[in-house]
Amino acid sequence: MGADVHGDGTANEPEPAGKSDVDHEFLALERELAVFLRRARANSGEMAREVHPELEPAAYGLLVRLEETGHQRATDLAVYFGVGKATMSRQLHALEALGLVTREPDPADGRASLVRLTGEGVARFRRVRDARRERYVRKLADWDRAEVAELARLLHHLNARAES
Repeated sequence: MGADVHGDGTANEPEPAGKSDVDHEFLALERELAVFLRRARANSGEMAREVHPELEPAAYGLLVRLEETGHQRATDLAVYFGVGKATMSRQLHALEALGLVTREPDPADGRASLVRLTGEGVARFRRVRDARRERYVRKLADWDRAEVAELARLLHHLNARAES
């Protein structure tokens, strides 16, 4: 058997002899996730530039998380994203310099601070997020709503497993 080419230009490598159907399913999952993640990184960069031309692609996820939580400690953000404190500090300083986030004292612990989106950060983020949502609606217009809900459920389940 030869390689099987997918619509996205990636090719299936012939399976080694003795691989089970379960292995094939996990290889297919790995391949599709790799394509998905590559595209997601590219989209994240585009969305970051739409929020602010100087915004790093990795920082877009911080805006998503802060919009979702309202505010959070930098250390909690670092844990959530699986990065070091120094990396998180650098990204937050860049967001502060762009006027997208601010820090305020944590009422539960005066030694710590909470990071939150500024009014400008919220407005810029929501404009880009809403435009992205409209793109999803257009791209998935021929999907049944139950299929969209199932995809969201499965991705949530996958993300929850990744956190644990």
